[in-house]
Amino acid sequence: MKVTIQNLQQWKQEKRPIVSLTAWDYAIAQLLDQAGIDLILVGDSLGMVALGYSSTLPVTLEDMIHHTKAVCRGVNRALVVVDLPFLTYQTNITQAIQSAGKIIKETNAGAVKLEGGYPAMIDTVSRLTEIGIPVMAHVGLTPQSVRILGYKQQGKTIEAQEKILNQAIALEQAGAFAIVLEHITKNLAIQITKTLSIPTIGIGAGNHCDGQVLVTADLLGLSEKLPPFAKPYANLRQNILDSVTHFSEDVKSRQFPES
Repeated sequence: MKVTIQNLQQWKQEKRPIVSLTAWDYAIAQLLDQAGIDLILVGDSLGMVALGYSSTLPVTLEDMIHHTKAVCRGVNRALVVVDLPFLTYQTNITQAIQSAGKIIKETNAGAVKLEGGYPAMIDTVSRLTEIGIPVMAHVGLTPQSVRILGYKQQGKTIEAQEKILNQAIALEQAGAFAIVLEHITKNLAIQITKTLSIPTIGIGAGNHCDGQVLVTADLLGLSEKLPPFAKPYANLRQNILDSVTHFSEDVKSRQFPES
C-alpha cells in the first residue's frame, strides 16, 4: 500500500522508525522503492550528485520537476517529497504557491519540502497547507543558506538551541506534517522530537529522531566527498571505475566481444 502522511504520523506514535533516502532518477527510485524505503526525497542535492554543481543553489524549479517525474515513474509505495529549490519560494507567498503548485500539478509527488523557520517562512507553510499542499519543514543546517551558515553543525549554544526549537514548534503549528533536522546536536534533536507531535527526520542529528534520511549517493559511495555524518554502505564509485576500466582494456585488446 502507498505510504501516506498519516502513516508517518502513526509510526511516530508507535515509535516505528521512518526510513528515508534521496533519489534523482528512475533507476535509483525503483530500487529504493523495491527495498521498502518509506519516504523518497527528491532533494536539491541532485544539483551536486547528478548535475555537477558545487552546491544546491543553482538548481532550478524545472530541474526539480524533470527529475521528480523520473523518480515518480519508478515508485509504487513510497511517499515522494520534493525540495523547493533556492529562490523559488522565499520572495513571497504567491511565488511559493506557484512553485509548489507547479510541482504537485506536473508530477506525481505527494508533498514539497522547504527550508528555514524564520517568520515569513512560517506564514508560507501555513498558506501552502491551507490550500492543500502538504509541506515538510527543514531546520538546523539548511544547505540553501550555505553562504551564511557554511556546513557547520548548528544548535551548539543555548541561544541557537532555543531559536531552532522555537522554529520547529512554529512550523508544526503552521501545518508542516514532518520536519527534517539536519546536522544539529543530539540533545537538541531529542528535545525537538519529544516536543513535537509530527515526525522528525534526522540527518546528522543523532539516533533519537523518528526517522533518518541520507543522500543516496553518499550511502552508495558515489560521492567524491562525504559529510561527517554520512555512512557509506558500498563503494560503487570504485566498482564502476574498475568495471569501466576493465571493459576499456578488453575492447583495446580485442577480448570484447569474444567473437
